[in-house]
Amino acid sequence: MLHVVLAGGGTAGHTSPLIATAQALGRLEPGVKITCIGTERGLETRLIPETGLRLELIPAVPLPRKLTLDLLKVPFRLIGAVKRARRIIRGADTVVGFGGYVSMPVYLAARISGIPVVIQEQNALPGLANKVASRFSAVTLTSFPGTPLPGARFEGMPLREQITELATHGRTARQGEQRERFGLHPDLPVLLVSGGSQGARSLNDATVQATNRLLEAGVQILHVWGARNFHDRIAGSVASNGARYVPLAYVDNMADAYAAADVMLARSGAGTVVETAVVGLPTIFVPLPIGNGEQARNAAPLVAADAAIVIDDDDLDADLLTTTVNTLVKDPGRLSTMSRAASELMLPGAAERVGRIVLDIARGRR
Repeated sequence: MLHVVLAGGGTAGHTSPLIATAQALGRLEPGVKITCIGTERGLETRLIPETGLRLELIPAVPLPRKLTLDLLKVPFRLIGAVKRARRIIRGADTVVGFGGYVSMPVYLAARISGIPVVIQEQNALPGLANKVASRFSAVTLTSFPGTPLPGARFEGMPLREQITELATHGRTARQGEQRERFGLHPDLPVLLVSGGSQGARSLNDATVQATNRLLEAGVQILHVWGARNFHDRIAGSVASNGARYVPLAYVDNMADAYAAADVMLARSGAGTVVETAVVGLPTIFVPLPIGNGEQARNAAPLVAADAAIVIDDDDLDADLLTTTVNTLVKDPGRLSTMSRAASELMLPGAAERVGRIVLDIARGRR
């Protein structure tokens, strides 16, 4: 029996591709033993067990961005995490890393143990752990073309089956069904707004301030606030023309929301960029203005292909949002062109492609 270890977590951006790959491995190689590794701090502690996958935990080893006493503790924390990881990966045929704090100790443990490493980098701008491990990995796979890692192969991002199925069957084929489900008018255009699992204040604020004008123009809004931002005082509304504002705390299956929409306003996290592209949903991206600029880099290939629009976070307000959305929904030809360009750039099926590569590496070690 082949044994594959998958390491990643912290955010949904790392955890979702891990789960998609694990599920693809199970379809491609029934009976394969799969062990997932995460930390106690991340979303993986909830998301991975919910799928029935086995999850082992190691200590998180974050790298402080400032010179503090915590920086001096990193080597000792890393040694402890590597020791724990070595016990978990003992007997594995290959280790697959998806980035995040958990990946570095697992990569080093695999290197010491002589177990081949496969990297799956989600972002256009790679993280530190994947930069280091790419120097000794058996293969390095990326979700975006042009990701600066040595010897990298662009295979796309492993996505959940719901997203792949939506792309395969066509987003618009399910539009009427999903609009009815969310309580939207069946014949009026829909703007989907979501800042990710936690929401995004600037997106939420601009949307609230633009709501009345968008509804008056006949544009409906499906607004996913994020659980920590949603409260009981947020209420839906219906304009005289039938356009509806539908607020939600969270959507368990974003494929349903994608199907209901004509255009989306979103952050440009790697998962959102790839998912919207694969299903052909024209998107207005507002990159998160922190970190090392990876969100702007994630959106860049779609913008270059005229498949998406980018607005800087500082520039986003109700006026610009209203103008941009109204311009798009009044031009079905442009929306169709954006949809086609996006889906041609990011092809579905990456979970199976990555799964086959991982299994080939594992069998080669046997």
